[in-house]
Amino acid sequence: MKVKEVILEPLKEKDKEQFIIENQRAFKYGALEEFGVRDNHIDLKGEIISRETIEKSLSGSGSEAFWIIADGKEAGGLILSVDKETCINHLDILFVKPEAHSKGIGYGAWKAVEKMYPETKIWETYTPYFEKRNIHFYVNKCGFQIVEFFNEYNRDPNFTEDESEGPDEMFRFIKIMKQ
Repeated sequence: MKVKEVILEPLKEKDKEQFIIENQRAFKYGALEEFGVRDNHIDLKGEIISRETIEKSLSGSGSEAFWIIADGKEAGGLILSVDKETCINHLDILFVKPEAHSKGIGYGAWKAVEKMYPETKIWETYTPYFEKRNIHFYVNKCGFQIVEFFNEYNRDPNFTEDESEGPDEMFRFIKIMKQ
């Protein structure tokens, strides 16, 4: 059953711990669903996305974080990096709780983001190659285009050798909002 209303509620400092836990749970669900328990994308602490990565995103320049509220209940969250000068913004993280999948929540949240930031010229985001649900969502639902595939032959220039988290194969997506 599709939800009727999706809104974004700014994340409060007191809720950051729960936000991190729910984020990790949602990302782990996707990896386990695809690969099972013997997944080499999960780090030594058993996470597909580390606490450090989420905290870095939460504290980054222009960072804005929100709970996704669907029909009055917390159903996920998202973190944006908003650059008010260039209007080239980044969707750092978007997650929907596994039990709330396939109800239109992610799409409703994305439409709310677009409405909140009408000055955006370009949205950019990344997702691992194995996240078929995400790839479908960004391309077929939200109108993003895949513009790059990072892999051993095409390294992400923002990736440093000391970063060992996450898959080394990622898609980069953009959505052009204004020319």
